[in-house]
Amino acid sequence: MPPPPPATEPSVHTGSVARRPTLKDVASEAGVHAATASRALNPETRHLVNEETAQRVHQVAESLGYQPNPIARSLKTARSSSIGLIIPDLTNPLFPPIVRGIEDVLGGVGYIASIINTDNDPVRETAAIESLRNRNVEGFILATARLHHPVVERLAAEGTPTVLVNRRLALSDVPSVTGDDAGGVAMAMRHLVDLGHRQIVHLAGPQDLSTGVNRLRAFRQALEDHGLEDSPSRLKLCSAWAETAGAQAVTELLDDGVEFTAVLAGNDLLALGCYDALAERGLSCPDDVSVVGFNDMPFVDKLRPPLTTVRIPHYEVGAEAAHLLLERLRAPGRTARSILLPLTLVNRQSTAPPHRL
Repeated sequence: MPPPPPATEPSVHTGSVARRPTLKDVASEAGVHAATASRALNPETRHLVNEETAQRVHQVAESLGYQPNPIARSLKTARSSSIGLIIPDLTNPLFPPIVRGIEDVLGGVGYIASIINTDNDPVRETAAIESLRNRNVEGFILATARLHHPVVERLAAEGTPTVLVNRRLALSDVPSVTGDDAGGVAMAMRHLVDLGHRQIVHLAGPQDLSTGVNRLRAFRQALEDHGLEDSPSRLKLCSAWAETAGAQAVTELLDDGVEFTAVLAGNDLLALGCYDALAERGLSCPDDVSVVGFNDMPFVDKLRPPLTTVRIPHYEVGAEAAHLLLERLRAPGRTARSILLPLTLVNRQSTAPPHRL
């Protein structure tokens, strides 16, 4: 008969099936209470334990192959080092650089982002947020906010750290990071006016989103500033930030016989739709109609002609949103603040002086 195993050998087997060593196994083997072992193994609380004891606990944990359970720890400490990132449409080229900025900042301090694509479906968004809350995420970054958004307002009312990216609410102190839409529209309009355009169409985005509302408001202000007519016939409200919506809007303008020499599109996807509709009618950009977009999403410089557009610093928008959320997590009592980033006009080849003055 072989000699019995020494008393110090860990008991981590049940019958013939090995089980994963637990914190209790570590504590028992190290001769300490489970709470002491937990404090010794947590870098944030190790200083509360005698150094000799902490070293002994670590040696035992290593010998047993013990790995802390991050889910269990998060349930006890209410910290999961994860946040929920809610995106309306990941196929929109606007969002990947925003997401990259968020992830780079969060990853630098040990946080991860759980990314959910909602396809602009409010029911799916609500379900995703509840699911992430059940997983104990510490906060949210949302790019889905409408002007009046009950889910976001509820998160804020409950004190859940929340930051909006590329969106704002109508009446709220929820922190947000957005581009200076008014400044961007003003630059685009001045560019067109300086070229000689006086009949300028605006393709406005959805009016339940801050971006659609703010850019339309800025367009009307620019018309007033330059002494141009605010003609209802030269305004098209688009139901979605989509290429098909832009094409439909320009087709309707042409069918209705509206005279215009330039289009300021509410975003680059609407501008792509302009290209489609003009080409279908045998019209040339910019010879017949100049087009300006908004966002400077990837590859619009590869279009024919390359698109003149207002550039939003997407990566920086995401990075600043992550910084704001971390600020909320570290100092929840601090007054909420929002960030407005400056935009720039990128002058390419889709704009030129009008042939019809």
